[in-house]
Amino acid sequence: MSAIHNNRGIGLVEVLVAIMLVSIALVAVLAMQPQALMTAGRTDHLGRAAGILLNELERNEAIIMNPTMDIPASSTRNVYTGGEGDAYAPKSGDTTYTVATTIATSGANAWRVTTRITWPGNATGISGSILATRQEAFRF
Repeated sequence: MSAIHNNRGIGLVEVLVAIMLVSIALVAVLAMQPQALMTAGRTDHLGRAAGILLNELERNEAIIMNPTMDIPASSTRNVYTGGEGDAYAPKSGDTTYTVATTIATSGANAWRVTTRITWPGNATGISGSILATRQEAFRF
């Protein structure tokens, strides 16, 4: 059986076509980069906001469940990406999350805690609520 061999190698046209195809692929990948960075930023903000939301709801639920503690008032405060608390001073580049919590009576011995977290560039933010009741077992 004889095989046909071409000993001429790759021609200039083939090389130019290959370079053109690689260039088009690189341009397509580079065009997606800004969108990918924006999506990553939105995801980071949303993940941090979800963590803040969960902490706020659990903190207020624990206070309400203890019969010896006063029901907290509705409030609005700021939380920063680097941390929170009186000793924490926001640093340059920190994102400010606004935490708005509303606590309303929802029947006898029950309160609905509703929290909304917003951040710059997202005025609607995320929200969640929980129904908490006084629990004698949580008295301390």
